[in-house]
Amino acid sequence: MKKISISIITFVLAYIFCFASLTAQNESSNPKRIRRSESFLGIHFDFHAGADCTEIGKNVDRAMVEYILDTVKPDYVQTDCKGHPGFTSYPTKVGNPAPGFVRDPLKIWREVTAERGVSLYMHYSGVWDTEALVHRPEWARINEKGERDKDLTSVYGRYADELLIPQLKELSDVYGVDGVWIDGECWAVARDYNKNTIKAFQKETGIREVPRKPEDPNWFEWTEFNRKGFLSYVDHYVTELHKHNPDFQICSNWAYSSTMPQQVNIDVDFISGDYKPLDSVRTARFEGRCMVHQGKPWDLMAWHFTRTGGSYSTKTIPQLSQEASVVLSLGGGFQAYFPQNRDGSVKKWQMELMGETAKFCRARQNVCHRAEPVPQIGLIYSGKAFYRNIPDLFGSWTIAAHEPLQGILHSLLDSQNTVDIVMEHHLTDRMQDYPLLVYPEWDYVDPAFKAELLEYVHNGGNLLVIGPESAALFEDELGITLIGEPKEKMNGLGHDGWIAGINSFSQEVTIRSNTRSFGKLYNNNDIENYNMPAASICKYGKGNIAGIYLDMGRSYLSGSHTVSRDFLDSLVRELFPDPVVEVTGSNYVDVTVNRIDGKLAVNLVNTSGPHANDRVYVYDEIPKTGPLTVSIRSKKRPEKITLEPSGRMLSYKYNDGIIALTLPELEIHDIIVVE
Repeated sequence: MKKISISIITFVLAYIFCFASLTAQNESSNPKRIRRSESFLGIHFDFHAGADCTEIGKNVDRAMVEYILDTVKPDYVQTDCKGHPGFTSYPTKVGNPAPGFVRDPLKIWREVTAERGVSLYMHYSGVWDTEALVHRPEWARINEKGERDKDLTSVYGRYADELLIPQLKELSDVYGVDGVWIDGECWAVARDYNKNTIKAFQKETGIREVPRKPEDPNWFEWTEFNRKGFLSYVDHYVTELHKHNPDFQICSNWAYSSTMPQQVNIDVDFISGDYKPLDSVRTARFEGRCMVHQGKPWDLMAWHFTRTGGSYSTKTIPQLSQEASVVLSLGGGFQAYFPQNRDGSVKKWQMELMGETAKFCRARQNVCHRAEPVPQIGLIYSGKAFYRNIPDLFGSWTIAAHEPLQGILHSLLDSQNTVDIVMEHHLTDRMQDYPLLVYPEWDYVDPAFKAELLEYVHNGGNLLVIGPESAALFEDELGITLIGEPKEKMNGLGHDGWIAGINSFSQEVTIRSNTRSFGKLYNNNDIENYNMPAASICKYGKGNIAGIYLDMGRSYLSGSHTVSRDFLDSLVRELFPDPVVEVTGSNYVDVTVNRIDGKLAVNLVNTSGPHANDRVYVYDEIPKTGPLTVSIRSKKRPEKITLEPSGRMLSYKYNDGIIALTLPELEIHDIIVVE
């Protein structure tokens, strides 16, 4: 018996050794996969498996995955493993698998991507896990009525330790995936009234009565406590997974983006989010700028289709390329989302769209990816004000608190200004890098941040404050007296001989002797009914502080007007007359100025076409724009100027520190590279 046992043990050990050796050899023979920090282009699949999924893997095979990789040539693939319903689309041993499998699709995805040197990430729904709560109702968050949520788990409970972390370890250890893109998190999480949360809140704050609705006392404090709870939950699972496998890369979808405007204080490996399927160009403009300064690798995910009610329409190659251009111009990575069939297979015919878009992106990679923005106009996103004005813990696509900020951004970009979105922490020790800062329609300013802003102006900076509520925060420094309260009415904004009717909040103002007025507000669409100055400019130390006394952002977002656009641009030029780059010839051009490898890269994105028209779901024509006149300030005569991605040399004139050139036409996205 001992001899037999020893022989069996020897055989088993030899088998394990041979298997491990073979696995190691196969792994070492595969091309090296790049990390997310180096990745530029990806493709995302998910299908949120449910109780209806009884034949997962039926039409998933190596040929399908190979076709995708051959057509798109991505740096990484993100594919489904668990969606919001909570069923896994692979045969998990530690959770709740979907009802039926023909084969294991995740095994196929990993084998083929590893052979091709393509990284593999999982789409995994975290806080939102309906099936988990069917089996473990005690994991549910408790709503304000004391009821258990049927979809959302509690970030204070055992869900992370008993399901999420074990399942992510399974994905890492059994399948060898490279990381996870965790969905259903900050935009889904809600206030939790479980007894342990309430006790902890009472102990930390000394507040005994927990608020149940926004008008109750201490609502903000209770909300902040729940925000901290979510951050602790994310920090816990990120820390545990990194301890388990330091190479496992993690993103919590939309964390540290527009929905969570705060400094990154958790060791997530990258930042990402999927932007709106409609109005995608303007969404990418906004969302990308909220990520670029967060100090982490970042990418944005376009939806390859539009969704209106129950209607799904596949976008065209020009449409998706235009959306990608905005992201590329900001230095970010790009991916697009394609839903899978209910068996986990992919609609192969749609891969042509992504394949051609991928070629478009790759042609621009060397002059775009990870480029550093040149500071020009800093549009301030006050996270502290935002958190005081939102109904949920964090933001979402459609949150009203974003609208004024978005509207001002679009107005400035539509006048070919180069604009960064900067949060309070982005400006620490670098406020002076921006020739102009804009504080747009926030009703709160942190006292310490206000002091920093005023010191910046006093030392020679320029600050533009927009809206009556923001103006009230800087009333003395603006050299004005606000009269009465802000009122919503139809304002006639006068500029350059024209009047724009803007229905928004405005406030009467008296201009003091040391302040000069700018623009005019009329009571209606008639210059005979002058009311008051629309704006003012006041010297403050070595700099200038200006104010606009009506809200302009939300109205421009819902219905843009050339007069309001030109009025804002004219005031900006008063404060900031010498931008690095000026482009004339069309208002349908986004101008982004970057530095990459020691070169100046001027990105020009054609934003014409019906991308912002909610009655146009799919379009296949983007009208060319041009000719464009481009002026670039440079202390030195350039060695050469090329137009990328074509590589064509551009002729130019150089005089008195100004490079002048003309671009005959712009199709979708070109980059002027100055060496």
